[in-house]
Amino acid sequence: MNLIEKLKRNKVFPIIRSSDPDDVINKVKALLDGGLDVMEVNVENPNIYGAIKKISSDAIICAGGIITSIQAQAAIDSGARIISSPIFQTNLLKISKDKQLPFIAGTSTANEAYNAWKSRIPAVKIYPITAMGGVEYIKNLLRPMPFLNVIPQGNVQLSEIKAYIDAGAVAVGVGRHLIGADSYEDITKNTKKLLEQLN
Repeated sequence: MNLIEKLKRNKVFPIIRSSDPDDVINKVKALLDGGLDVMEVNVENPNIYGAIKKISSDAIICAGGIITSIQAQAAIDSGARIISSPIFQTNLLKISKDKQLPFIAGTSTANEAYNAWKSRIPAVKIYPITAMGGVEYIKNLLRPMPFLNVIPQGNVQLSEIKAYIDAGAVAVGVGRHLIGADSYEDITKNTKKLLEQLN
């Protein structure tokens, strides 16, 4: 799986945060029905590994919020095909290389993003993007370093996604503005509508 090509095609990188395994499973299914097959499931508690196991054959699951090697191993054992951390950790980089699966590191500054790229991390999250300056920050970051594969994330409105893609982001991380719909049916409906607008 070429992660970057997949992200570029999808444009949207949904992030599910829930401490309820059944809710996670239903949200993954709702996103799949809407047309997205790569998504992050934040590991809010150990029960979420069980949810990942149940849905890992249907969707490409990125286990998010991973900080320790133990968490990373549990996520991989559950069927996660990508691991993501809010920070850049060399121990997670080592695990991802040993297991030959992608690692998405969380970065904020140009220096952090460059160091992650130098370590051959395929994609970096730029977080919290809204606080960092939004679309302009991505433009300023990519002007001297167009080789970076960035995923801006952090309170991104659905209406802003296209501007981030146009600025050079490979995909945009979205959480509550897409996942926080009133029902699972609404998540599917909103996802379909969003992908139609972007394509």
